[in-house]
Amino acid sequence: MDGPTALTGFLAIYLFLLAAFAGYEVISRVPAILHTPLMSGSNFIHGIVVVGALYALLHATTLAEQAIGFLGVLFGAANAAGGYVVTVRMLRMFHSGKAAKGQPERKR
Repeated sequence: MDGPTALTGFLAIYLFLLAAFAGYEVISRVPAILHTPLMSGSNFIHGIVVVGALYALLHATTLAEQAIGFLGVLFGAANAAGGYVVTVRMLRMFHSGKAAKGQPERKR
């Protein structure tokens, strides 16, 4: 990644607003019963934020930039891990607990 990247403040605000609008439009059209699976999937995609925060942290030169990069990595990782926790919890909700015919019952 040696190419020139000029992300001005105006372009960053434009991208943020575009992503917020697109996210709102996508989420508002999903039935309520599918919100939990969609959110757990989107939390997994949040791993991209972790990669971006790692990139910012590795290229940070000042203490403030390093602190912001560290917080980005921390919060992004927490959100991605939370997505996995929500997915496991959701899958347990749909698990009947009864073993299928011919399969041993699994204990949790």
